[in-house]
Amino acid sequence: MYDFTSRVNREGTGASKYIAMKNINPDVPEGIVPLSVADMEFKMAPEIIRGLTSYLKDLVLGYTAPGDAWLDSIRGWMRKRHGWEIEREWIIPAEGVIGAFFNAVQAFTGPGDGVIIMTPVYPPFYTAVERNGRRVIRNELKVENGRYVIDFADLEKKAQVPENKLLIFCNPHNPVGRVWERQELEQISAICIKNNVTVVSDEIHFDFIMKGYKHTVFTSLGGEAAETSLVLSAPSKTFNLAGLHASYAVIPNPAIRKRYHDTLLTHCAHPGLNSLAYRATEIAYTECETWLDELLSVLDSNKRFVERFMAERIPSIKVFPLEGTYLQWWDCRNLDLKMPEATPYSRLSDAGGPKGYTDSRELEHFMTHEAFLFLDEGYIFGESGKGHERINLACPQSVLQESLERLEKALHKRNLVHSAAKQFRC
Repeated sequence: MYDFTSRVNREGTGASKYIAMKNINPDVPEGIVPLSVADMEFKMAPEIIRGLTSYLKDLVLGYTAPGDAWLDSIRGWMRKRHGWEIEREWIIPAEGVIGAFFNAVQAFTGPGDGVIIMTPVYPPFYTAVERNGRRVIRNELKVENGRYVIDFADLEKKAQVPENKLLIFCNPHNPVGRVWERQELEQISAICIKNNVTVVSDEIHFDFIMKGYKHTVFTSLGGEAAETSLVLSAPSKTFNLAGLHASYAVIPNPAIRKRYHDTLLTHCAHPGLNSLAYRATEIAYTECETWLDELLSVLDSNKRFVERFMAERIPSIKVFPLEGTYLQWWDCRNLDLKMPEATPYSRLSDAGGPKGYTDSRELEHFMTHEAFLFLDEGYIFGESGKGHERINLACPQSVLQESLERLEKALHKRNLVHSAAKQFRC
């Protein structure tokens, strides 16, 4: 029913990842699509375009409060897509999930307190902690049998420290793509309840769950879990509305909700969304479910396409299984890239690393200046992300094929891919 194959020309529109691409490499060839920042390279859902166009005909763009239609659209979406019954009064508008991180850190911790995060993780988790004068407490994820898992012993040890008062949790996890299972959530909750640690669960990607996996909203666990946590989400990833900052917090516990809201009022005299954000959320959540279902099929196809291509053509890059989000995580440490001695960029590289390891700065230079592949570099997600890449799969499959073929060609030039690899076909 929908067009997920046409390319959208975003050049000159102010799209941040295109500007960043040109800043990184001003000589990038025409037509290259960056596969970094998590917004989509697809046409918008036509229902949203039509709905907003009609809405604007008679609209006065003044101050707008969250109305019943907005609140009920969120409640309906949670009920239908996530099996979670929520009340209107639990919902607080948020001008972006990142801003909500910052507010939660200020609300539930004091200067010098520790905030636990599961690394490697989305960079604003770090900045929300550090820029508020708190300490980042890393609970490093482990890789077992080719899949990331939580180090629960380490989590419990760090939760027991009285100064560590908050856990910012990510589900599905960005960048490693895990959809945490219910029993994992219950174990996290038990540890946090026992040690008086409040949980902020970032679930902005919770509508992107791959076939064979099931997502559980953290606070939907109920009981004490619901009383000691809050959920942050938005239609912005699901329907590509990030530029509208149409986010929200869902907080069942009235004491936690009041603390969060009072802190918000301290820093923002008139918290809320713009009028188009409210209406776009209503349209997305009430009229665009069919578009999303078709999108999920496209993303599943893209995921499998990349997995096959890499396995057959560039097996030295390990592709982690994608359970949720549209952001795939690659381990590139076995590429054994070595920058030419004359390359000035190599002076910026990381020291050390195991045999065959290509450090993160050399990998970045190779990707952006030889393969013309603009991804999110693993090191921005933390120390354990070095040597990895995060690729955005939310684009026409033809863009993915061109991108991977450029990577393969650049590796051939370095004699790092065997030419005997069989011809890969879409």
